Amino acid sequence: MKKRVPMIVALLALVATVSACAKPVSLLDVANPRFAAVAPDSFDVEMVTTKGTLTVRVRRDWSPRGADRFHSLVREHFFEEVAFHRVIAGFVAQFGIHGDSAVARTWAERERRIQDDSVRTANRRGTLSFAAAGPNTRSTQMFFNLENNSVGLDTYGGFGFAPIGQVTAGLEILDRLYADYSSGRPAPEGPSQDSIQARGNEYLLRKFPQLDYIKSARVARKWD
Repeated sequence: MKKRVPMIVALLALVATVSACAKPVSLLDVANPRFAAVAPDSFDVEMVTTKGTLTVRVRRDWSPRGADRFHSLVREHFFEEVAFHRVIAGFVAQFGIHGDSAVARTWAERERRIQDDSVRTANRRGTLSFAAAGPNTRSTQMFFNLENNSVGLDTYGGFGFAPIGQVTAGLEILDRLYADYSSGRPAPEGPSQDSIQARGNEYLLRKFPQLDYIKSARVARKWD
């Protein structure tokens, strides 16, 4: 019996360690090393949206820094109740501003930005890329290409938008996302990104009640 005690203690310690690793960290704890971890070589993310479920296969060799950031955000449950706040029919479906304004403002800080990756594959229909306001400004905002946008986006601004993955199931769901708030000629005044960061989902639900949302996202499969 005495010999079994150390084994039991070791087993309990292992269980505690595994449980701690599985539990998401606070999204406000931006300095946590889990947000800087290297992603698997390839992984599938299952996104449950208000229009249905889709799967994205991410390839780290397409965009190493982008894949690392996306993997860490998914793993820590960032993309829960996150709106598709800018959907332009026949162009892009953009998302990634957190619905909790404190989290959104924290991740919008300059220190949270990641360096650019070179564009290694085209912004064709169904690919997923990080949005950016200029060189080296990627953070948490992303977009799905609803059409083949290679000509306009691969070299945009001299830096281009580097796709990190491709939708492998549920592509038709993207075409059903509510787009009237941001589509049309002249372009309507859709959701303000500054207002989302300041007031979160409360602002979106009150002013733009028909927006679609990512309800949850999880890593469903990975290849190291």
